[in-house]
Amino acid sequence: MMDTVEVKLQTLPKQVAGVLARRIAGSGVAGAQGPSEQQILQEFGVSRAVAREALKILASLDMIEIAQGRRVVLRPAEEWDYLSPLLIDWLPHEQMREILAEAHATRIIIEPAIAAIAAKHMTKENLERLGTLLAAMSASEDNPDAYLKLDLDFHMEICRAAQNRILDRFMYSSRWWQMASRRISNQMPHALPSATEMHRAI
Repeated sequence: MMDTVEVKLQTLPKQVAGVLARRIAGSGVAGAQGPSEQQILQEFGVSRAVAREALKILASLDMIEIAQGRRVVLRPAEEWDYLSPLLIDWLPHEQMREILAEAHATRIIIEPAIAAIAAKHMTKENLERLGTLLAAMSASEDNPDAYLKLDLDFHMEICRAAQNRILDRFMYSSRWWQMASRRISNQMPHALPSATEMHRAI
């Protein structure tokens, strides 16, 4: 029986953008000139349409700014879109560790505040769904991947109970760092049973 392997298929513009993003993240200087369409054409041997799309991807991540005359300028790393899983896939390993530490700190700040707001608006239906999720989490403590998904669903249910669409979209858009942060903390001994009890206390 063959093992299941996760395969990520990316379009050619994304592949080119990925190479450029790693290069920028590794040695780029804010304000410096970025790769031009012509440079991408020459280096990668791709069409102009692919080169333009790759630059659009980098611009959508706030890594570059395409100025007047199609001049490409690198943007400060502080302004990059760290809520994008695409960017996270392309960050160097050492930067990824820093981001995960910041993600954990963000969770500590945000999650109690959301729970406090949700407590004021909690309905019977919300409580029933949370109870169902808790039971499933308790039954999945020997399956970290299944537990992780249930954990995220639990926090999204609390967020929806808060009845704040901006918070809801923020939490939904930041699934990648919530998942990455929890995956690390869940590796501690007895982490999942302890996490279930903490969720029950909420």
